[in-house]
Amino acid sequence: MAKRVMILATEGFEQSELEQPRAILEDEGVTVMVVSPQSGSIRGWKDNDWGRAVTVDLPLEEAESADFDALMLPGGQINPDLLRLEPAAIAMVRSFCDEGKPVAAICHAPWLLAEAGVLKGRTVTGWPSIRTDLRNAGAEVLDREVVVDGNLITSRKPDDIEAFTQALVAALAEERETA
Repeated sequence: MAKRVMILATEGFEQSELEQPRAILEDEGVTVMVVSPQSGSIRGWKDNDWGRAVTVDLPLEEAESADFDALMLPGGQINPDLLRLEPAAIAMVRSFCDEGKPVAAICHAPWLLAEAGVLKGRTVTGWPSIRTDLRNAGAEVLDREVVVDGNLITSRKPDDIEAFTQALVAALAEERETA
């Protein structure tokens, strides 16, 4: 059975951190759906300006974690900052974590993990400006291209996309073996 990954995003996602992992996952045969509190489309952020729009496949209000095998959270400063103010987005992150499913967050996206209250005693990484927030949420923070702690996969920046996505692919493959 094919794996399904939810990408939870809204306006201002880092263009490369949504599009590149999505392409890699799709090349691996994974079904990827963009879920957002907004309907229609959302705009990315690229090179200090608005980037391309991405179609929203499913509104957040209709999405269920039970229908997916993993959650991917792209960064950018705007996207996770807006999402952490959305109770339904935080509930979705918490739901994936409670179910023990892989949750992959890159750049500023670990802010959502902090907001969801799932970092106490965990080891993660993220963009340098949010590392204090991650520590304050109870995490040990490392400066590595990818950190895997159980079901949590975190990375620092766009340069880490390949390692980040390969860690998610590996987590999905591991899930397949144990299912």
